[in-house]
Amino acid sequence: MKNLIKSERVRIGLNQAELGAALNQPVSERTVREWEKGNSPIPSFQLLNLIQIFHCSVDYLLGLTDERTSRAN
Repeated sequence: MKNLIKSERVRIGLNQAELGAALNQPVSERTVREWEKGNSPIPSFQLLNLIQIFHCSVDYLLGLTDERTSRAN
């Protein structure tokens, strides 16, 4: 999961501090860095914030699929 968070952050043009500040409950640059390295678990409410910022699915961000968005049924 760490590489997907970083690649999505870079894709939308944010640094770690900016991503942390963009969350509904802001976190520090250090926290974002730890998430990206896989050293710290991401709380579920922050995971939901991240997928809204990145416009991707939870499955994609968790590395369960290579498709960024879910297909509508």
